[in-house]
Amino acid sequence: MSQTAMIPDSQGQRGARPWGFGGGIIAVFRGLALPGLMLSALGLLLVPLVSVFLTALGAGVLIVGDGPSGDHRFLLGLALLAGGLAIGRVFVPAALLALRRLASVIRRLAGEWSGVPIAVPYQPPPGPGQQKLPFRSRLLWLASDPATWRDLLWVAVSVCVGWVIAALPAILAGIGLVGFIYPAARPGMGIPPPAFPGNSRGTLLAIGIAFVLLGVVSAQWLLGAYFWLARSMLAPTGQAELALRVSHLAQTRSETLDSGATEIRRIERDLHDGAQARLVAMGMTLSAAEELLDSSPAAARALLIEARESSAKALAELRALIRGIHPPVLADRGLADAVRALALDSGLNVDVVAGLPGRPQAPVESAAYFAVSEMLANVSKHAHARRTWIDMRHERGMLRVDVTDDGQGGADPSRGSGLHGIERRLAAFDGILALNSPPGGPTVVTMEIPCALSSPKTSSC
Repeated sequence: MSQTAMIPDSQGQRGARPWGFGGGIIAVFRGLALPGLMLSALGLLLVPLVSVFLTALGAGVLIVGDGPSGDHRFLLGLALLAGGLAIGRVFVPAALLALRRLASVIRRLAGEWSGVPIAVPYQPPPGPGQQKLPFRSRLLWLASDPATWRDLLWVAVSVCVGWVIAALPAILAGIGLVGFIYPAARPGMGIPPPAFPGNSRGTLLAIGIAFVLLGVVSAQWLLGAYFWLARSMLAPTGQAELALRVSHLAQTRSETLDSGATEIRRIERDLHDGAQARLVAMGMTLSAAEELLDSSPAAARALLIEARESSAKALAELRALIRGIHPPVLADRGLADAVRALALDSGLNVDVVAGLPGRPQAPVESAAYFAVSEMLANVSKHAHARRTWIDMRHERGMLRVDVTDDGQGGADPSRGSGLHGIERRLAAFDGILALNSPPGGPTVVTMEIPCALSSPKTSSC
């Protein structure tokens, strides 16, 4: 599954955990895959350790380099010092950045495999981009970020303890299969059965099945325990999370202000080029009709008819503009009925399912409505879909809207498909947008906005 979180969220994404015997087997193989990631992290950890070790060793050899072999010691110390500094100069920043990517993979797997949310704690680079930073600035940025040292701590703990927690279910299942079940099923071949009183074939099978069941049953719990252990080190501290939150709110506030200013300019332009122009023309037509009223009543009548038609067109344009600002059906009927009306007007084959026991606040309703409107426009322009499904519900304090189509897939936010506009709209309410659009489809867009629902009986909307 390819999922892209368009807006950062301090709580992260919660994945669905497959329970049952089948889910336990899946968890066994997932836990068996984690030690490989830990070994990769250990390899990355060795890079700065080797750099520090060689640098310190070379400096020590230079300091104590006296005696008859002092020249050789000086050359050896100089070579060790140069090697340590060269490794630090070339490989240490790249290794730390690679370690961040590996830690981000663990954060994502924690949410997808065990439903353990781990937020990203890293400080943004001080410049326009980490690839353009000079060596000293990049190393200072990485070394001064507490999250870097927490990543290193996670590697150390994972190598010492974490791999045992993750791989223990597979070890138990392997002992049951190889050590008991296989010798009982194929006596005289392979590994000899354990020697203990009463090790009959039935006893070996029972013990082997017990080991396998213990490994499968405990797999999900131990996998979750490993991710909670990782969360204690990879999640941001309270101070870091507050700083990230403030930075995110400042960014979304700036984007919201820019979006509001752009919307105001659009309304001004639509009024100036549309209704205002028609009203000015209608005024001129009425002035001409007034001059012809005595001399040519028939011409004056024709001008009055033209002015009436212009007023009707101006009224229609004003109504369309008002619908673009806040649709009347949204204010009168609420989000569910407004989306149903939007689906009917879209010309697409859309199924709408709404389970909203109340109404969100008016700004949240408006943001969700226009987000769905933009999504339907994207489906119509790019997806070539035969059918679209919209599912709206409120759960865990979130208004959740899923828009799914059976089109060609391959949606890419970087190609200007309108997703960034939805992102900015939802960011004002601390909402998130997740996209899953593999080539060939289907495309699933999930939008979540934190909000509370008012009772339909007491709502003033």
